Amino acid sequence: MDGAGELTRRGLLGGALAGVAGAVAAPAALAGAEDPAAPVEAVGSGSAGGGWVDGLGDRGWTDFLASSDLIWRKLPATWAEGPFLGNGFLGSGIYAPPGGNSIRFNVQHSEVQDHRPEFGALFGLARIPIGHLALTPVGAITGVDWRLDLNNAELRGTITTAAGTIGLRAIVHSGRSVLAVELAPSAGERGLTWKFHPATAISPRTDPRFNKPPPPGFLPNPAPELEQHGDTRLAAQPLLAGGGHVTAWRESTRGGRRTLYATVAWAHPGTPPRAKALHAVRAAATQPFDTFARGHRRWWNDYYRKSFLSVPDGRLQSFYWIQLYKIASAARADAPVMATTGPWLEPTPWPATWWNLNVQLEYWLIHGSNHLELDAVTRSLDRHRDALREQVDAAYRDGSYGLPRTTDMFLRNGSGTGTAGYGIGVPGKAEPTPEVGNLVWALHNVWLSYRHTMDEHLLREVLFPLLRGAIRYYLHFLSTGPDGRLHLPFTFSPEYGINAPDCTYDLALLRWGCKTLLEAAKILRVADPMTGRWREVLDKLTGYPVDANGYMIGAGAPFAKSHRHYSHLLQVYPLYEITWEQPEHRKLIETSLEHWISFEGALQGYSFTGAAAISAQMGRGDKAEFYLGELLRRFVKPNTMYQESGPVIETPLSAAQSLHDMLCQSWGGVIRVFPAVPASWREAVLHEFRTEGAFLLSAKRSGGATQWVRLRSEAGAPCVLRPGIEGEISVRDRWGLPKRWQDLGEGKIELFLRAGEEVLVHRKGIRPDLRIGPVTPNTPAAPWGLPG
Repeated sequence: MDGAGELTRRGLLGGALAGVAGAVAAPAALAGAEDPAAPVEAVGSGSAGGGWVDGLGDRGWTDFLASSDLIWRKLPATWAEGPFLGNGFLGSGIYAPPGGNSIRFNVQHSEVQDHRPEFGALFGLARIPIGHLALTPVGAITGVDWRLDLNNAELRGTITTAAGTIGLRAIVHSGRSVLAVELAPSAGERGLTWKFHPATAISPRTDPRFNKPPPPGFLPNPAPELEQHGDTRLAAQPLLAGGGHVTAWRESTRGGRRTLYATVAWAHPGTPPRAKALHAVRAAATQPFDTFARGHRRWWNDYYRKSFLSVPDGRLQSFYWIQLYKIASAARADAPVMATTGPWLEPTPWPATWWNLNVQLEYWLIHGSNHLELDAVTRSLDRHRDALREQVDAAYRDGSYGLPRTTDMFLRNGSGTGTAGYGIGVPGKAEPTPEVGNLVWALHNVWLSYRHTMDEHLLREVLFPLLRGAIRYYLHFLSTGPDGRLHLPFTFSPEYGINAPDCTYDLALLRWGCKTLLEAAKILRVADPMTGRWREVLDKLTGYPVDANGYMIGAGAPFAKSHRHYSHLLQVYPLYEITWEQPEHRKLIETSLEHWISFEGALQGYSFTGAAAISAQMGRGDKAEFYLGELLRRFVKPNTMYQESGPVIETPLSAAQSLHDMLCQSWGGVIRVFPAVPASWREAVLHEFRTEGAFLLSAKRSGGATQWVRLRSEAGAPCVLRPGIEGEISVRDRWGLPKRWQDLGEGKIELFLRAGEEVLVHRKGIRPDLRIGPVTPNTPAAPWGLPG
């Protein structure tokens, strides 16, 4: 196994995450809370095989997740309406385009791309479509009754036709890239058919509707080769650059049930891997559907039980749990970093991985929800670091790293520019666009993974060397101005459309990078020769350009038009360098946020998730709730997907992080419990929520007040907590004995926890109810999907 795989296994999963792989076991009621002699076993995490909410066990989880299942009683006509299945590699979106009588099961795969770097990331290295399986019944479809069972990641229900009914169950297996669709047709529907329709293997960006003409000389790949291999059919798609992919499918009949098994295998270089695809689908077909699905269901059941969250907004709560389903359907640590569509490729002008916001937002929610097993960003940046060096301009390549705006799964942009791809660029040069901060921002995600696990292997082997190289690239271009301060030549603030010197986006990332390198060097006890230079940057770097409307795009470039991206506000969020807890900055933060979000014309969904997160930092829960409400009302599709010209997956996933920010924040060395809860949310619950410092936090709010907080330390890191509990507090260990703590003022306390220790914090003199369970919704909420 290569070093990247070893890092993934040992550094991310085998170390800090080993203790959280089991099911959540929530505490029972606390007895004798104020009796130091009484054991408080309820404070503990329990065993992996223990019960869930106060002993409800699997039934409790099943019932709770069922309340968030998506429902269809109307046939979905588009990808934005239909069910979706996936495992990070293989993905299937299910819907029935108008004008026919078939239900399509899209077959797409996150590793299937072109391999012609001379035509750029968006054409020659683009994700390419595979095709779809069409289920055509005997009679005209008259209705459906479907449920996407989140707990088991399974679509099930019935299709009603003029000739009868068809029972339906479908999964994409969690650990084997196989789509399995079991059908139970009535007598009149026994003649139903399946047919595979291969797609043209070319970048979706070539579609004329997007007005993005391909580079000269760009040709489509050859037509697929349809073949029969005994009981199995396949479509082998060769590519002009060599290699290719194979889709294989076959049916098995057991009694009155027909089960279709389909898979995709990919290879480059070489030839399309027929033998691999045939083996995968034939091995799957030896098992009945329920036997085949057993391990899949177990994986998903265990996945959800790693954390728990409940709020009284029923529609937002369901949305949240669907995002947890969505990200585990789209991401795995050993899968490619998600492209803009996830694994569900549809017509799109963006058939690549985008690094100037999309990737960062896609993966934020994995930290608090305790799902570091989905962190593909850390693995990919580590594994493909050669590409990070090779794509830097040759004059600055020595010791430097950079990341283009657009890449394939190997982090390559290719040689394309303009409509074909976006290279890293050079500060002070107009072409290619000098968007140079994307690697530093991506490494902030790696920093979050480190901070939430405290895994020093990750810090030493991945973050420190890559961040050192990313900052080294910046240092080539700093110069001292007449004011004695360090300045940057013009660079590009993502998506605003102009170049500007002292670009706020880059100044924020440069400051964060130098500060983080100094902190990392101290932790790792590294005497790096660049330490003095990093300190000099922090001491002398010019301040952020500001005018009467708040933060500017850069020097001489005011924020003066509608702009969906908050690239000029990274120092506020997510970097937390300028914060609401610094009173001298409050007016500037407020002015900047209100000015940015007031320009309606170009705002998109993620504008509102960013505004919600910044409002949560400000402690304004009602505003954060409003912005998330705007997102759901104005932008989110019936199945919780989202689009801008084509599908883009980051916005709904980032909304889940905005909800996290309302319920728990752990930046700057302080864990803040329920920091931005709307006034109408009288109740809220967190359990096994992962925070920076590698703590697992549980907390309960009822009657409009925090009742208790429980923390368990995995790494023995320093712990400062703002519990939000009014009055005198009691701090006790898992046995009910008083635990040493220190009052730091301003609502903060310091706790002294060694690795493996845990503590319960609650109001003194009361016996808190430690039962964890769903809170009562304020109002009924219709299911997501097309329920009626």
